[in-house]
Amino acid sequence: MPTTHLLYLHGFRSSPASTKARMTAAAMAQRFPGVVWLCPALPASPKQAMDDVLLATAHWPLATTAVMGSSLGGFYATWLAERWGCKAVLLNPAVHPARDLAAHLGDQTVWHDPEQHFVFEAAYVDELLAQEIARITRPERYCAVIAKGDEVLDWREMTGHYPGATIKLLPGGDHALSDYALHLDAVLEFLDLLTA
Repeated sequence: MPTTHLLYLHGFRSSPASTKARMTAAAMAQRFPGVVWLCPALPASPKQAMDDVLLATAHWPLATTAVMGSSLGGFYATWLAERWGCKAVLLNPAVHPARDLAAHLGDQTVWHDPEQHFVFEAAYVDELLAQEIARITRPERYCAVIAKGDEVLDWREMTGHYPGATIKLLPGGDHALSDYALHLDAVLEFLDLLTA
């Protein structure tokens, strides 16, 4: 069955205004207007973020739902895909964000709007630990775009966490996937979205 509902989750210090989120939203509106699209602004607390998402999607048909996520959003998307049994597209996904973000406690700003501040608390590291997935099930549900040139996350760790998944490994690139436009079509094709 084609995907009828698509959830997009942004990364740490990111927002629905990110380039990848906006490009995906535009493609959905133009090419797949019949698909329900949700790209929420996620709170700093990982537990609150997932509680909010589960509440917002409580009425969604999980058999035809898919999730996309970038960086920390890819970590969240993995947690949801394992919970829901749905397809997931991951863009340079964080694998161990509790470890990586422990050094980023305190006041933070949003990349796309430095006027927006939030506090990343020590308790949030524990919340991330509680959400870690030791190993994925049914790798055929996963597609990951991973850049060897990612300056934030280790591509070997990312690819190693998704054995058997469809992985588009880029020889260069960066954490932001600045060439995302080149990979968008492949990502949308994997999702098998409902056409009007």
